[in-house]
Amino acid sequence: MLQFKSNNGEKSYRQYDFQKLELFIMNKNSKLVSNIKYLGDLNAKTKQTDKFETLDPIKTFPEEVTKIVDVVADNRNEIVFLSSEGKLYQSRRGKKYHEKLQAIENLPPMKSIASGYFHFLALSNEEKPKVYSWGENPHKQLGFESNNEIVEKPTLIEPLKEENIEQICCCGNCSFFLNKTTNVLFGCGSNQNGKLGKPEIIENLVYIQKLHENVANVFGGQSNHTFMIKTDGKLYGFGLNHSGELGLGHKNNALTPTRSKLEIPIVDILKIKLGYRFTSILTNDGKLYVTGCKRKTGFGSDLTEFKQYPQFKNNNTIIKDIDCGYNLFAILTQDNEIWFQGIFGGFDTSNSPVIRKIQTGTNLTNDLSSYNQIKCCDLNLMYFLQSNSYLSQDLEKLLKNGYFSDCNIQDIPVHKILIETRIGKTFDLIKKYLESNCKLNEIQDLLKWIYCDEMINSKRTNEILNHFGIQNAQKTKLLTNDLKQLLFDEQTSDFKLVVKNDLEEDDEEDDDEEELYIHKFILAARSGLFLNMFQNLEENLQKVKDYSGKSLETIELLISFLYTDELPITADTDQEFIKEEFEDIVEYYQLNPRIPMMDIFEKYSKK
Repeated sequence: MLQFKSNNGEKSYRQYDFQKLELFIMNKNSKLVSNIKYLGDLNAKTKQTDKFETLDPIKTFPEEVTKIVDVVADNRNEIVFLSSEGKLYQSRRGKKYHEKLQAIENLPPMKSIASGYFHFLALSNEEKPKVYSWGENPHKQLGFESNNEIVEKPTLIEPLKEENIEQICCCGNCSFFLNKTTNVLFGCGSNQNGKLGKPEIIENLVYIQKLHENVANVFGGQSNHTFMIKTDGKLYGFGLNHSGELGLGHKNNALTPTRSKLEIPIVDILKIKLGYRFTSILTNDGKLYVTGCKRKTGFGSDLTEFKQYPQFKNNNTIIKDIDCGYNLFAILTQDNEIWFQGIFGGFDTSNSPVIRKIQTGTNLTNDLSSYNQIKCCDLNLMYFLQSNSYLSQDLEKLLKNGYFSDCNIQDIPVHKILIETRIGKTFDLIKKYLESNCKLNEIQDLLKWIYCDEMINSKRTNEILNHFGIQNAQKTKLLTNDLKQLLFDEQTSDFKLVVKNDLEEDDEEDDDEEELYIHKFILAARSGLFLNMFQNLEENLQKVKDYSGKSLETIELLISFLYTDELPITADTDQEFIKEEFEDIVEYYQLNPRIPMMDIFEKYSKK
């Protein structure tokens, strides 16, 4: 929960919070508001203070909601939340923010949501995903033939139910649906200013139809323009370009998909976010590039090509997330600083090239270390969501059930090699220090960081880590890098996975087998199949054959993913081979069904 010291002399405020979701909500008068609870005087000392502090959270979602994984809003003052269980919750606001919060019932589990100016989309988490839409439909953006209705509840889009739609997005008054099996992009809604990228479509009220082929990914937002990455690994844009938001080197609208002038390799791009007349790109190494209207670019004038954001160009700031709303652009840095450009909380930076930093209190800065995602919902709303690292989520299971633990610290089952790898000292030394100098809850907090990169008591945990020579651990995510050290490491491995190495057909008689060195506890935590395999082994068995029928290269890539959440794909990798192999491997290895395997493939395989 966050506390806001108002800049207008007001001494009252309200609070609102969701289970495991931190947010702050401000209206035009710069007051934190909701209808949940009145907390009394704020005791603001100055009129220009805009400082946030954390408060105890209020649980408003049902107990079964363990995590909020996404939130989107339209321009009708409505917000939709997606829980990790695939449940949707909608907030309908009247005079006060979040006046009503209700679950959307009678739907299958969902895996993604999107919003346009006045409508929503949701994609189900089923073997054959289905698309649902609701909201206003004057431009047929809901995918229904009639455009006279307002659809109050999520309704199945019938023409798409036989398509293998795996990605949805909105662009103002239109919608897009991508079949990633055939790489065909479908769309509907307004085609004004070329928003659908099809100049041969004359009418502006477009029913669902095939728009583009060879599309690998599509990006929309609170915008009148769209971006897509095609299977050739290039970035294309189309639609409104009055402020240079398409990055084409000019301000003419693009009626067809046109390649952007982008010097950044696609493989280096982490996120693409679109706002009103504005586009932002975040790279894997934390750099920010922008193009479009002067209200967001930080340059003081419109840009027609992507340039690095000037505020962060010549310093060492690493940005971990960005998001765009209609009038708001927000940035979350690796050091947990919050920056914004546009209109937020009564402050309007639209006519200034200077981006504004929100001053946060110490408690909030520390708390943000476990959050890696920022969401803009305009109307002066920002949300912070916890890490979506499936690696961290899976390894957290080890703290609960101790799969294949080989030692204990104060009767807590742990894994010696993981603790030694993370802290860089011998286990005996670590155990002796912890049991002599730390309380049980402090050891548990330290283990939370070791297994999950999550700081509970950051001050005390860092004191313990400083003793072992680890500085500022709360600012650096180390888990992925550390587990890379264990990948196929013979010296630390406790098991061998035997995989048949298929050679050419002419050499069939010479087919051999290769032993991959693994750690049972990591594979068991991440894969149901491996867990069952290891649990049913004879006690003294030290190796087992993999019976998946997959090639050695595929198994190596799978294990690399299980250790790092990444696929070690280079420009020389046979991308079609990897794509075909991984389309069914998620189900076979019983991985978390919410893992967007093909999105991960695209992120790391684009040339």
